[in-house]
Amino acid sequence: MKKGIHPENYRPVVFKDMSNGDMFLSRSTCKTNDTVVFEGEEYPVVKLEISSTSHPFYTGKSKLVDTAGRVDKFMSRYARSRK
Repeated sequence: MKKGIHPENYRPVVFKDMSNGDMFLSRSTCKTNDTVVFEGEEYPVVKLEISSTSHPFYTGKSKLVDTAGRVDKFMSRYARSRK
């Protein structure tokens, strides 16, 4: 790797999929204050709502991920319009 081309805060970071709990280690410059123990060492953690381990395109399974109540909002609006 060439010297001096990466930012100073380029470091190992754990990315955690909040929908299924999977974690993976990569290098990143993402800012975070949270930490997690991964494979016996403590790393900064970036929380993801969805990753390749939970996305239906990659898993081949249709799975409903509703983090902000969007489905309930849609259903209530749809029910009002059908009346």
